[in-house]
Amino acid sequence: MTAKFVSVEDDAGKVTRYARHDNGGGLIAPGASVADSARIGPMTYVEHGAQVGSGCRIGHGSWIDRGATIGDRTVIGDGVRIGRGTVIGNRVHIGSHSRIGSSVLIEHGVHLDSDSTVPDGSEVLAGAHSRLAPARHRTHRKVKGGLAA
Repeated sequence: MTAKFVSVEDDAGKVTRYARHDNGGGLIAPGASVADSARIGPMTYVEHGAQVGSGCRIGHGSWIDRGATIGDRTVIGDGVRIGRGTVIGNRVHIGSHSRIGSSVLIEHGVHLDSDSTVPDGSEVLAGAHSRLAPARHRTHRKVKGGLAA
């Protein structure tokens, strides 16, 4: 049986105590909200302030940064990084090893192939197998005290 909680120390010496999600064993930070019906793969981190909707499936080794919002029934592959403050709609599919920047907006129903890269502040619009809209310079939230762990 695996431990219900795992403590992780970052490079600055700050220790965060993550809870293991009952469905998949992913690591959930205090202050994150993950639906019970979501499956969070092992060694996937969901950081403080992130929200994961019902019926989501997130693969092994992914990372959901602070303040990100994942809609219902979204599928995220293995080794995907979702940036700070990103909003992902319902029924989105993001292929494995993709990199989604900070403050990105991905509309409902978008499908991104494996190894996709979406730059900070971009919008990914639905239709025509997802097209990347020009960045409209969405504002980044200011972080007090430097970078997040």
